[in-house]
Amino acid sequence: MPFINKGVNQDVGYRIDLLVENKVIIEVKSIENLAPVHYAQTLTYLRLSGLKLALLINFNRKI
Repeated sequence: MPFINKGVNQDVGYRIDLLVENKVIIEVKSIENLAPVHYAQTLTYLRLSGLKLALLINFNRKI
């Protein structure tokens, strides 16, 4: 995902895992527990993209 600030393209390395129909961001993790930084990362993607919907999914949690 490009980050453009005041018309200048910044190469900061934001990488969305999946973008569905240019409407839904899907951020996939496989860790024991989600940390606040993972929620912040997903919210940053929402702010930068202007989208309103994201899913943060952790596949490593046992039920």
